[in-house]
Amino acid sequence: MSELRSEPVWRTRYEKFVADTRALSAAQRRRLSLISMTLVGVGVVLFICVLVDVLQPDRSAIYDSPIRLWLVGERSPTLTVVMIALAIVFGPVALPIIVLVLAVVWGVTGKHAWRPLVLAAAMLTGVLLAQILAPLVARSRPPVELMLFGADHSFSFPSGHVLGAADFVLVLTYLIVSRRSSRRNVIVGFSVALVCIVLAATSRLYLGYHWTTDALASLAISFVVLGAVIAWDTRHAHRSLQARTLRTTSLQPGAAGPNKAVGTVTDEAKTDQNQRDRAVGQGGE
Repeated sequence: MSELRSEPVWRTRYEKFVADTRALSAAQRRRLSLISMTLVGVGVVLFICVLVDVLQPDRSAIYDSPIRLWLVGERSPTLTVVMIALAIVFGPVALPIIVLVLAVVWGVTGKHAWRPLVLAAAMLTGVLLAQILAPLVARSRPPVELMLFGADHSFSFPSGHVLGAADFVLVLTYLIVSRRSSRRNVIVGFSVALVCIVLAATSRLYLGYHWTTDALASLAISFVVLGAVIAWDTRHAHRSLQARTLRTTSLQPGAAGPNKAVGTVTDEAKTDQNQRDRAVGQGGE
């Protein structure tokens, strides 16, 4: 009888803190793959369209300037305070702290650390993309005299605030609702995420730091990031489930284990049995 084999310590810890298994049917995996590809495709097309407009100022001015002028005309002391508060929450100081605290708490209290790690990786990806694209496009911000929360002379495209907010709420919503198969949860979750993105974008435009096209470009990038997260998470969940099932089977007493030697012995045994059957058949004729 084969002895019961134990898993290495590193494998046990990996299973406990990183591996996040989900039973997904082939139809569910295909649907998630389609959603992932659609998000990436829509994001790329939208970003290219916005970028073309940005590189041709006459085209972007058709909707950038009217929206900016309308928001400037709607300014009021109370609304300004609200917009500044939103800009702080989704800003480069508060939002990383929120993500860090959430990731740590989620990782410690949850069964696995996979989803917090995915959220942090998605946020980091958005930051890197914004840092790469900003100097390449080198777009100027709206006039400094329109800025209500201090002057900012850095590049405008894309909006880091909107990109960070969109990545955070979209990826977080997916990581939550994907583990709860309910259409209502999906609709409510992404509706709340959309409202948060609109508020973040409106605050940046209202305060005079960005153009509408900056916010649209950030949303397009977030679609691509979300699509990549869905594809990555789906593949990881399926492969983790397969690996765990395989290991569970191989660790059972008397189990042969998934190796080529066992497969070869099995094939040889089947061949011998077939030969004996044929010999018996010929002898009886």
